[in-house]
Amino acid sequence: MPGKSIIDAIDEEIARLREVRSLLARTSRIADSKQVSKAKAAARKGSKRRLSPEARARIAEAQRKRWAAARKAKK
Repeated sequence: MPGKSIIDAIDEEIARLREVRSLLARTSRIADSKQVSKAKAAARKGSKRRLSPEARARIAEAQRKRWAAARKAKK
């Protein structure tokens, strides 16, 4: 019967594809975990941001103005 041989061929192909999928899933999980750990390490290294003295002075001046406005509004 030709129908039976076609079904058998399809079943073999499905089994082969499932095996390949499981192998790929394992390797992608390993690669994903390595990428995550590399990203965490990079974040730890360069996560500290530094402001320039000029930027710090601008922020301080703006805060002083806000405080002055709040004190003035209180009176």
